[in-house]
Amino acid sequence: MALTQSIHPSSTLPAEHNVVHTTQLTLKILFTAVPIVAGLDKFTNLLANWETYLNPLALRIVPVSAATFMGIVGVIEIIAGILVFLKPRIGGLVVAAWLIAISLQLILWGRFLDVAVRDIVIALGGALTLARLTPFAAESARISQR
Repeated sequence: MALTQSIHPSSTLPAEHNVVHTTQLTLKILFTAVPIVAGLDKFTNLLANWETYLNPLALRIVPVSAATFMGIVGVIEIIAGILVFLKPRIGGLVVAAWLIAISLQLILWGRFLDVAVRDIVIALGGALTLARLTPFAAESARISQR
C-alpha cells in the first residue's frame, strides 16, 4: 500500500480524472470570461483606461486613433474568449500568444513592466496550461464514462 493510501484511503481522494477535468474546466471558464469582459470593457473603460497601456508605437504601425485601436483590441479579445469556450486547446494558445504580445509591447515601451510580467505568468501558467491540459481532460472524461 502506498504511503498516500495509508494516510488517506483511496475512497476519500478525488479520482485523478476528476482533478484533471475540474482543473481544465476552471481554466476554460476563466479564459472564456476574462477576455470577453476585458474586451467589452475596451468600449466602456469601466475597469481601466485601456489607452494608458497602449504603446504609442502601435499607433504609428496602425494609423488609427487610440480609441479605435482599443475597439479593435476589444473585438479580438471577445473573439478569443469565445474561441476558448468552443475550442479550448486552440483558444488557450491564442490567448497565451495574445498575452505575450501585450507583454512584449509593454516591455519594448519600457512601461508597466509589472503588468507585462503578470501577463507573461498568466499566459504561461494559465492559458498555455489550459491548451496543454485539454486533450488529457477529454481523455479523462472518456475513461470516467466507462
